[in-house]
This record gives sequence, C-alpha cells and structure tokens, in this order.
Amino acid sequence: MTTTATEVQARQHEQTRDLPVVHPATDIHELENQIVVVADLPGVRQDQVEITLENRVLTIRARSAMEEPPAHECVYREFGPAEFQRSFTLTEEINRDAITARMKNGVLRLVLPKAAEAQPRRIAVQAEG
Repeated sequence: MTTTATEVQARQHEQTRDLPVVHPATDIHELENQIVVVADLPGVRQDQVEITLENRVLTIRARSAMEEPPAHECVYREFGPAEFQRSFTLTEEINRDAITARMKNGVLRLVLPKAAEAQPRRIAVQAEG
C-alpha cells in the first residue's frame, strides 16, 4: 500500500483531529481606505467556508472534501481532505460591520474597510483675508 503525502502530513499534525489542520497561504494588502486579505483555499467551495469575528479576532475556517472518481485507484496523492484555519487580530481601525467576503476558484478575498476615523483626510487650506 502506498503512503500518500496527505497521510504523512496528517501524522505531523494534531492527532486529536480527523483531518490535518492547514494554515492557508495568505496575502494582506493595505490600501488607503481598506485592508484586503486573500487566502488560498484549494478544493474548498463557498459553502464550506466559515468566517467569524469574535472580539477583535477574525477567523477563517474551511474544510475541503476530495471526491474520488469512481473505479479509480489512487497511486499518489498530495491533495486530500483538510481543515483550513487562520486567525488574525484586527485593530480598532476596521469597520467591523462592513467586512465583505467573496470566493472564486478556491481563493477567498476579504475586504476590511477602515473606519471613517482611521481613513486619511484632506484638510483644505483657506487663504486669509
């Protein structure tokens, strides 16, 4: 019997879970009025993603499910079912009520708008008299 990379990886992770827990590759970009978080969740559908915000901690959880083609015998596997989890502590500058999330082709994109108080302002200079 062939040992798959997923099985080896599972042995290296927490043994109390039925699947390995993976930290998804994540990029964070800061723009003038928002922060964008992009997380790679291969094999995950939109309905398999759970995003929570508790206190100031934003947590992304997802579970991928691999469907085996019928009548196929797997010889080698690097992709397999896994639990994804990643948490971030947000600053008070984020408008918690306006956070949005979109999923496309296994890539999650979160937009975290900055609160009005945290956004840069331009102050007009007026001429005197």
